Amino acid sequence: CLAYAGTGLLQEVVYLVSQGADPDEIGLMNIDEQLPVLEYPQPGLDIIKELTSPRLIKSHLPYRFLPSDLHNGNSKVIYMARNPKDLVVSYYQFHRSLRTMSYRGTFQEFCRRFMNDKLGYGSWFEHVQEFWEHHMDANVLFLKYEDMHKDLATMVEQLVRFLGVSYDKAQLESMVEHCHQLIDQCCNAEALPVGRGRVGLWKDIFTVSMNEKFDLVYKQKMGKCDLTFDFYL
Repeated sequence: CLAYAGTGLLQEVVYLVSQGADPDEIGLMNIDEQLPVLEYPQPGLDIIKELTSPRLIKSHLPYRFLPSDLHNGNSKVIYMARNPKDLVVSYYQFHRSLRTMSYRGTFQEFCRRFMNDKLGYGSWFEHVQEFWEHHMDANVLFLKYEDMHKDLATMVEQLVRFLGVSYDKAQLESMVEHCHQLIDQCCNAEALPVGRGRVGLWKDIFTVSMNEKFDLVYKQKMGKCDLTFDFYL
């Protein structure tokens, strides 16, 4: 999904697992050059075409807009979903931190826009449900942001199997520890608002009435979907 959904963190974990890299090395490189964004004009499709296989490419696009190779099962997709209450708080903080967007509205107004599908990349509710419909596809790995904090070892094992890389037991334990370090570095970075990466972020800013309204919208838009989220750990 999107950066505020944990994709920025996931891309570093995926790079770490697939390349067997060290978290300190990742901290020194421009990870966006290693995982270009499919729909961004820079570095552009020409650069993506020049990458050697297996390529790691990032995207925020809805499932239906992804290249046909993904729909046909010829490429693998790793999707990260985050509980929408934490997601909208993180997204709000992200908007406020960017000079280009410089959002100055209230969180209540921003949350209303989120519930009414009025933010970038369209409806989150449609986005996540569309990928969930394909979560049993052999070429799709559907992950939840909260599980990265709850049971990182299992998530790393899932990634290792899905990416087809090989680690012995000692190497796997070392990789899990490296991923722990990476997550700590990302979630506690000075550039981020305090605690933006934690689970249960929403409780600090949602009012009771906002929470009731959000729960109602969530039930209306996700009621027929069997996907569930942890809203706190």
